[in-house]
Amino acid sequence: MSDEALVREARRIHDRYQREIVEAFVFCPFASKAREDGATHQLFRLETEPTIAGALDDVRSLGRATSFEVAFLVFPRWRVDRLGLARFVEALRSAHQTDEGGLVMTMEGFHPDAEADLSSPGSLVPFLRRTADPTIQLTRLSVLDLARASTGGTTKYVDPATIDVAALLAAPADRSLHQRISEANHRTVSQRGATAITRVYDEIRRDRDESYARAERE
Repeated sequence: MSDEALVREARRIHDRYQREIVEAFVFCPFASKAREDGATHQLFRLETEPTIAGALDDVRSLGRATSFEVAFLVFPRWRVDRLGLARFVEALRSAHQTDEGGLVMTMEGFHPDAEADLSSPGSLVPFLRRTADPTIQLTRLSVLDLARASTGGTTKYVDPATIDVAALLAAPADRSLHQRISEANHRTVSQRGATAITRVYDEIRRDRDESYARAERE
């Protein structure tokens, strides 16, 4: 598989996850507006065994950039289980935190293998982050601070046409913004049904497998 073909297909597949899962089900109230504003960025690491040093170089570079607020490190050739990804993210976070200037980007691991656990809002989070490829989401700390500070209204990353999102952010701040979003997502999955959402995930994964196989022949 050529690197160019792989990146092309991996970008398309990741875009499907963003649009058909995150935005379609409003799992992140800021995602659609951030994409439309050009405030997101994707970076594809093509190693089969990525290193902390290589990923840290990317985090530093992304942290210095000013043209976007959320970035995704996508690893289409990495075959790692959820625990392995979690350990990698924790090591990367620790290395980033010891950099001069301290923590600039928060990071969370997204993995293809996660069943829907509706026992609590927190236990459902891995299912919501079921990307087709192992992925690390990087969010600038300043953006999180802005979102937390503006829960009484909207921020530039909220689509004002999405009434439910506006109501969510305007709700009394008796719980953190993260908690309220988690609870809203739990209600969405409970109402829409995990099976229906899983079908979308499975279709994206099928597309991934078939398109990567085609790219291998290019």
